[in-house]
Amino acid sequence: MPSFDSDGVKIHFEDQGSGEPAILVHGFASRAEHNWGLTGWYKALTPHYRVIALDCRGHGQSDKPHDVDAYGGEMMGNDVLRLMDHLGVARALLMGYSMGGHIAMGLLAHHRERFRAVVLGGIGLGGELSRPEARDRIVAALLADDPSKIAEERGRQFRQFAEANKNDLKALAACMKSNRPQIPLADFTHNSVPVLVVIGTKDDVSGSQQLVAAIPHARLLKLEGRDHLNAPGDRNYHQAVLKFFGTAPK
Repeated sequence: MPSFDSDGVKIHFEDQGSGEPAILVHGFASRAEHNWGLTGWYKALTPHYRVIALDCRGHGQSDKPHDVDAYGGEMMGNDVLRLMDHLGVARALLMGYSMGGHIAMGLLAHHRERFRAVVLGGIGLGGELSRPEARDRIVAALLADDPSKIAEERGRQFRQFAEANKNDLKALAACMKSNRPQIPLADFTHNSVPVLVVIGTKDDVSGSQQLVAAIPHARLLKLEGRDHLNAPGDRNYHQAVLKFFGTAPK
């Protein structure tokens, strides 16, 4: 994977295929290859687009700061913009999933002129991790000396997923603990970019319908029987995004 310097943090990225660029931003404790390669997205998109997928800071082969401030505010969204600038990409298609969906949501709110169409996967307006106390419990689970003593089921799941992907647990804890305020819905009032929100019917993330209602030019795709972890591999998801990207106004 090639890399570039994003204001002092080395960011690795995949760059495959040719044509109009499509930027992909993965979820928490995942990485580009896991979120997009193993689930068939590269295979689906590269015949039609230049696919650019970064390992977010704290993940994959990118640098992994342990400082909470390294992940706060618009830090992670700025990595996407700097990657585009590094590659000379003025405007692109954009898709994010879970954490990546929230990053893409921030980019849509504040830098919509850089994107022709945006897919927000695995997110809504609610969900457990919208509450600071829930994030604190995840941080405690990630940093626990003995994972067998983690009492909370959600915390155990995060720890197991993080370890299965060979993550730096201190970096993930810093990322989870960082201050990334919820985006005011008023920031989307004048949105003109087509948006597709995608959620599995068994995903415990809430408020996807309300999110669609709050963003002009947004619509919702529900993936029957899919949960938060297995939704990215759904072929209906792949086909819907290909159609969405292909029919969005230039």
